[in-house]
Amino acid sequence: MSQQFATTGTIAAIATAVVPQQGSVGIVRVSGVEAMTIAQILFYAPGRQVWESHRILYGYIRHPQTLQLVDEALLLIMKAPRSYTREDVVEFHCHGGIMAVQQVLQLCLENGARLAQPGEFTLRAFLNGRLDLTQAESIADLVGAKSPQAAQTALAGLQGKLAHPIRQLRANCLDILAEIEARIDFEEDLPPLEDKQIIADIDCIAAEITKLLATKDKGELLRTGLKVAIVGRPNVGKSSLLNAWSQSDRAIVTDLPGTTRDVVESQLVVGGIPIQVLDTAGIRETADRVEKIGVERSRQAANTADLVLFTIDAATGWTDEDQEIYTQVQHRPLILVINKIDLVEQQLINSLESAHNITHIVHTAAAQKQGIDALETAILDIVQAGKVQAADMDLAINQRQAAALTQAKVSLAQVQATITQQLPLDFWTIDLRGAIQALGEITGEEVTESVLDRIFSKFCIGK
Repeated sequence: MSQQFATTGTIAAIATAVVPQQGSVGIVRVSGVEAMTIAQILFYAPGRQVWESHRILYGYIRHPQTLQLVDEALLLIMKAPRSYTREDVVEFHCHGGIMAVQQVLQLCLENGARLAQPGEFTLRAFLNGRLDLTQAESIADLVGAKSPQAAQTALAGLQGKLAHPIRQLRANCLDILAEIEARIDFEEDLPPLEDKQIIADIDCIAAEITKLLATKDKGELLRTGLKVAIVGRPNVGKSSLLNAWSQSDRAIVTDLPGTTRDVVESQLVVGGIPIQVLDTAGIRETADRVEKIGVERSRQAANTADLVLFTIDAATGWTDEDQEIYTQVQHRPLILVINKIDLVEQQLINSLESAHNITHIVHTAAAQKQGIDALETAILDIVQAGKVQAADMDLAINQRQAAALTQAKVSLAQVQATITQQLPLDFWTIDLRGAIQALGEITGEEVTESVLDRIFSKFCIGK
C-alpha cells in the first residue's frame, strides 16, 4: 500500500462530529492489535465487569501515570473478527463537545496508537474481507446522503445489490475465457468452439452492462442533487417563490425592486431528489455597485444551474427586460413561471403562454403559496424527460464504476471483432482478460493502490 495508507499498527480517531457545546456523545474509535491493551491502560471499570467481546463497560477514563480522571464514559469492546475492521476494536463513548474526546484521543496516541488516515477504518474492513469496494463506496454515499432516496440507494449498495450482478458478469466472462483456453491447451481432445454462441454470450453480458450504465446519471442526481436558479427581473416575486417553496422566510420580500442583492440558497427534497434552490438578484441595468455585483452573480448562477425557473409578473406581462433575460437563459433547461396570477384574468395568462414557444410553464401566486405542487411536478417531468429519474431505484453506479463498466464493454466489443476477423484463439483472450480486469476493479478483486488512495481519501478520518 502507499505511504498514505500504511495499514499496519493500531489506529485511533474521533468517530463523531466535534461541535462546541453540541452533541451529547463523542466517540473515539481504536482498531488494531494494541486496541485492547490501550483500553485496559486507560479505562477503569469498577466492580466485577467482564471484559468480553461485544460488551459495554461503564467506568472512567483516566491518565495512566497521574490517574487523573478525564471523563466518565462507556467502553464498547469488539474483538476480531467480529468488528467493523475485523481487527480488535474498542470505542470510548465519552461526553460530547470538544475537550473530552480530544483528551481521550491524545491519550490513545500516547499509549501505542497512531492517528488514522481518512477512510482507514473502512480501508481495513475492505482489505480484511469485511467489505468489497462497492460496499465501501456505499458507506461514503450513506454518510453523505442528502435525501431518503439517496440513503436507500446507498443501503442497497451496502447490502451487495450492486456487487452481486458485477460478480456474476465477471464469472460469465471467466467461464468464456476457460472455454477458450481449454481449446488452446487441448485443441485435439475437444470439439471446436461455436463462434456464434460465444458472440451471443458476450452480447448478453454487454446488454447487462448497458443496463447498469444507465443508472449512472440517476446515481449522480441522488448524490449531488439538482441546482435550480430562480431568475427574473426585479420585483416579479422570486423571493416570495423561494419562501413559499421552502416554507420559510429565507429571502427578504418587499415591494421595492432590487431588495435581493445576493444569491440566497435553500435546500429542498423533491421526489427523492435533493434540490439546491438559488434565489438570485433581479437582473437589470443598475448604477448601484452592490446591486451590480448581485446581478452579475445572478447571471453566473443561471449559467451554472441545472435548471432555470424563469419568473415573470403576470400583471405587467412579458416586458423588454424579460425578453433580454430570456435571451440570456433560453439555452438552459427552463421552466417559465408566470407569477402573481391572482392579480390578473385567465385570458391574460393564456396570452402570455401562447406568445412564446416554451414547453414547460407553471402558474403561481407565490405570495398566497399557490402553484408549488405544480412547480415540483414540472421539475420532475423535466428530470424524467432527461432520463435521470431518481425514484424507485435499487442501485446506482458512480463515476468510477461507470468508467470501469465502459472499459469492460469496449473490451467485449473488441473480443467480438477479433472473433469475426477469425484471428487465432490467443487473440480472443487478450481483450476478454481486459474485460475481466475492469469488472474486478469495481468490486476490488483487481485493484491498484492509486484507486484505493482515490476512493478512501474522500472519507472522513473516523470512518
